Amino acid sequence: MKNEMKWWQKTILYECYPKSFLDTRAQGTGTLRGIIEKLPYLESLGVGALWLTPIYKSPMVDNGYDVEDYYQIDPVYGSMIDMDELIAEGKKHGIRIVMDLVFNHTSDQCAWFKESKTSRDNPKSNWYVWADPKEDGSAPTNWRSIFGGSAWKWCEERKQYYLHTFAEAQPDLNWESPELRKALYDVANFWVDKGVGGFRIDAISYIKKPSVFTDGEPDGQDGLAALNGLVNNMDGILDFLNEFKKEVCEGKDIFTVGETNGISHDMLKDWVGDDGVFDMLIEYTHISPEFKQNENWCEPQEWKLSDLKKMLSASQNVINDFGWYPIYFENHDKPRCVDHYFEENADKVLTAKLIGTMLMTLRGTPFIYQGQEIGMSNVSWPDISCYNDISSLEQYKTAINSGYSKEDALKGIHRFSRDNARTPMQWSSDRNAGFTDGEPWLSVNENYLTINVDKEENDPSSVLNYYRKLNQLRNEYPCLISGSYKSSNDEDDQTYAYERHYEDQIIRIILNFTGQELVYEDIPEGSKILLCSYPDHHKGILQPYEALIIKID
Repeated sequence: MKNEMKWWQKTILYECYPKSFLDTRAQGTGTLRGIIEKLPYLESLGVGALWLTPIYKSPMVDNGYDVEDYYQIDPVYGSMIDMDELIAEGKKHGIRIVMDLVFNHTSDQCAWFKESKTSRDNPKSNWYVWADPKEDGSAPTNWRSIFGGSAWKWCEERKQYYLHTFAEAQPDLNWESPELRKALYDVANFWVDKGVGGFRIDAISYIKKPSVFTDGEPDGQDGLAALNGLVNNMDGILDFLNEFKKEVCEGKDIFTVGETNGISHDMLKDWVGDDGVFDMLIEYTHISPEFKQNENWCEPQEWKLSDLKKMLSASQNVINDFGWYPIYFENHDKPRCVDHYFEENADKVLTAKLIGTMLMTLRGTPFIYQGQEIGMSNVSWPDISCYNDISSLEQYKTAINSGYSKEDALKGIHRFSRDNARTPMQWSSDRNAGFTDGEPWLSVNENYLTINVDKEENDPSSVLNYYRKLNQLRNEYPCLISGSYKSSNDEDDQTYAYERHYEDQIIRIILNFTGQELVYEDIPEGSKILLCSYPDHHKGILQPYEALIIKID
């Protein structure tokens, strides 16, 4: 960045999945008071912004991403009094609260939708996306929702279909309505007035719909066409988002992070920066390298380290001069990175440190997902009935209907289910990992006895304390925050080496992505080792999964 860096570029953001963070009421689900209790822990990690996935009142069909009332806290989490206290206590610890705005859709239990569906001429009739059936009475188009099945649901009261990009219980809002847009801006401003520090804006690339609904080319055995490529970043979306920026963000000390698919680097100036609609944009290419064409969990594609590095370098090179990205390798929608990016038998402590090194040394704002800082991993439950995630259940059903065996379908669920990231936070070796004194809403990962915060607090070589060392380095060396990025070996499929440059400071990061020792001589004489993921670095050798940060003099 050529200009003075903003606070949100220099801090660390922590994504909290409140339902799985800490239960203080023995109810089996997390609470806002549980988050308040752990603010000192988050401060110890260097966290300056805390993103909460949705905590609004919700039927929880999609764990809060189906909002019933934007102005109420769901009772399972607590009350608005608790929320006000969280915002206030967060500020005392230097942590700003970031809300998740779900503005592409609501719950079908939202009062807005209940009114909209009553007739075609009520005051909120056009607040959602409605369409007449085809002449034969079937759905308006052959679009497949992201969660599987038709993207249209029949409403008997209106004798029309409504569009749902995601689940049937998540009807899409119609941003073409000025009244709807104003209602959404009022929601956002309500939370700004509450004192939140910013917004992560969910699925925002889907808000603009085509002016005419037409069938897509079928791409599966169900005869449907993936909606994702047909209703995404449509012409005119920036008009809506610039209006949102003007009505909500301008003149306020908040930041926005847009969740968008398909924004190419040459489009970035319209989307981020002083003239863009958001402050940061979530980049997707590196997070699912095995799904370049479609996201059928039973058909992952092969990928190499060089593929991942080229994806990362392409994004990093762009933001050397313009724009800003979050750096992340886990979130609530993706599997745990220690299983995702490495072979099955890889050492999970070492791989957690390796990914943590990338997270904290690439250019951008690090987004730590809860549990990543202690090396939490995937689960492999024996039956689909063990899973809660609506997307996983739909993926499994689609796989079985497409002819896959139950064994193969479950194998895909094990690797990619969103529940991998949603198991309760592992605080201690106590019952239910110290998450709850009740029955947890989702089973705790059985490895909590060896992977938990209490155990790692007392281990100087733990993943948790390694993250703290990484934060100390970021604070000590401006190069790791402000420095430009330069990659040196994008074609190599064993190691990843890159440098950060700032004024007269050069810091090189070297990562061994293999489980073997490698001869490695590319470390200049006189370099200072700032941090190594092993107790000692062996000169001329990279140990299995070794991560190395060196200062070049």
